[in-house]
Amino acid sequence: MKLMRNIGIMAHIDAGKTTTTERILYYTGKSHRIGEVDDGEAIMDWMEQEQERGITIQSAATTTYWQRGGEGDAGLPKYQINIIDTPGHVDFIAEVERSLRVLDGAVAIFDAVRGVESQTETVWRQAERYRVPCIGYINKMDRLGADFFQVLEDVTAKLGARTAAIQIPIGKESGFEGVIDLIGMREIRWDAETGGEKLIISPVAAGREALAAEWREKLIDMISAVSDPLTEKYLAGEELEAAFIRAELRAAVLERGLFPVLAGASRRNMGVQPLIDAVVDFLPAPDEVAPAIGHNLKKGEELRIPCDPGGLPLGLVFKIQNDREAGSLCYVRMYSGVLRPGTAVFNVGKKKRERANRILRMHSNKSEPLEELGAGDIGVVIGMKLAQTGDTIGSEGWPVVLEKMQFPEPVISVSIEPRTMSEQEKLKEILALLSKEDPTFTTRENEETGQLIISGMGELHLEVLVTRILKEYNVSAKVGNPQVTYRESISGAVERTEEFSRIIAGKENAAALTLRVEPLKRGTGNKYICEARNKDIPDAVYEAIERGVRGAFSSGIVLGYPSIDVGVTVTDIGYSELSGTEFAYEACASMGVDEACREAGPVLLEPIMAVDLVSPKEFVGDVISLVTQQGGQVMSMDSKSAADEVKAQAPMAKMFGFMTSLRSVSQGRATFTMEFSHFEKKPERP
Repeated sequence: MKLMRNIGIMAHIDAGKTTTTERILYYTGKSHRIGEVDDGEAIMDWMEQEQERGITIQSAATTTYWQRGGEGDAGLPKYQINIIDTPGHVDFIAEVERSLRVLDGAVAIFDAVRGVESQTETVWRQAERYRVPCIGYINKMDRLGADFFQVLEDVTAKLGARTAAIQIPIGKESGFEGVIDLIGMREIRWDAETGGEKLIISPVAAGREALAAEWREKLIDMISAVSDPLTEKYLAGEELEAAFIRAELRAAVLERGLFPVLAGASRRNMGVQPLIDAVVDFLPAPDEVAPAIGHNLKKGEELRIPCDPGGLPLGLVFKIQNDREAGSLCYVRMYSGVLRPGTAVFNVGKKKRERANRILRMHSNKSEPLEELGAGDIGVVIGMKLAQTGDTIGSEGWPVVLEKMQFPEPVISVSIEPRTMSEQEKLKEILALLSKEDPTFTTRENEETGQLIISGMGELHLEVLVTRILKEYNVSAKVGNPQVTYRESISGAVERTEEFSRIIAGKENAAALTLRVEPLKRGTGNKYICEARNKDIPDAVYEAIERGVRGAFSSGIVLGYPSIDVGVTVTDIGYSELSGTEFAYEACASMGVDEACREAGPVLLEPIMAVDLVSPKEFVGDVISLVTQQGGQVMSMDSKSAADEVKAQAPMAKMFGFMTSLRSVSQGRATFTMEFSHFEKKPERP
């Protein structure tokens, strides 16, 4: 296990994640050619749409092996590196979320020209939430406007990371020729004739000695702030060996105390091998990260689960992918024990037994069979039919559930209708498959019109899914224009007593409830509390009341949009053994919440998007003017050498077709990305 690394490659779109991953696979011997994203030949971008669009849509997993070299380490064993290449586009944020949930370490890639971009901040926050140790790689050092030291400042200022440069570049832009390794105090260049495979090592040139010494001193200062042994050695005037510096830096990275940064230009095959060495040197093995947190359902207690192959089997299904031939591919990270093909597994949350027919090691869209999947490893299980993203698999005798993943709400919808009635059922089946694959894709039927409505994270997200339905699954369908997904809430507090009575099949079904509804702080979510606990009332009645309340949340108040930020408190329950049924209490609770919310000043909420714009300086005035015309509000502006960055917030309803307007005012040179920020009261009813 000490020789295993589970890492993710994360960054803003177009920073060079897939390009760097392709080089890692080539130099580690996993692939025999370098696949280029621009040519649609990247191994990790295997989907047809990824190749056509030149972007990563689905996170792809692969495993490769690396023997750390370059310093007489030929006798060392090979390290197993499980890599997940994640998407950079904000619409596919769920792919990053579920990858970071199961990874032990991450490589954050930055564009040397643009520095920290909006999506970089988003994925950094996710890594912080899961306490994932990270190393940084400043890519595209050969680009016009590249500035390594400016990006370091940007990372410190915007991400709050304690950056420790372990390399500095030799030259920049077209003059970029290599790096100075500050730990080994040597220059590294890459031989162009061998495609960067051969490293040319030389002592630090006389003209660069002062700069190298200055930055090495900064590196030692950063490490000494978190390492007493290094401080003592340094103050005693002892020599600091490269292996000792690495060991102390590694300890700091595992605690997320320091963020080591390297430089390179992956497209020109420069900088990748030292990056792989850094993954091995500084990122943790599965047993070096904090134990996973689980909840024992029988005992109701929280557990810390050590990463032990000898323990009881426990794993997390973090991704589902549908395969035409094999069925559901369940990507599993094992936290404890060992899983073998043909054995029975227990889906703890669903309380169902399933069978792991086959276990595979994935290499993008290709696979090889595995004899076992042990603690700390990542693989694919085939045969589980009920498993969904976030499910825990284990054993019946040890019912432990691992922490569930949280995904953002879909904010954009389109209607989709089959062209013929015969394709109606086929379309519904495909939508069910896709929503099982992607937790941020939802589907529902509009009760009034009978239309199927699909919702997702953005225009590109829905465009990709619709193209998959039409092309991949060959369904002929009509697709409506994108619509905003609104929400409803309330502005006041109301208390109400609701009574329900129906005679069904000659039996009376009656219930009475008193409940209070009140608005909660925006972003809190819905809350249900029962203050009327009575030992004479069966638990099934309380469960029925909760089902009724939660059902009322999803059915809306006035316009049928889901309700958010509503608190419901049940204060009194009228119960009769003769007529009090589960059906009656569920219906009574649902009706009571509906009526109370209608009296509590219902409000319509619209999604507000965080918009990040990058524009050349000469067009920035026109760009800001365009944003304010769309009802947007400029939050901040940051001036960089290559372009200006404007951060704004705007209603999603006004952002459809914004790209066309932006291109026209900036001669096609400005770009923007946007992600959901929050819901806000809509000025007037539509």
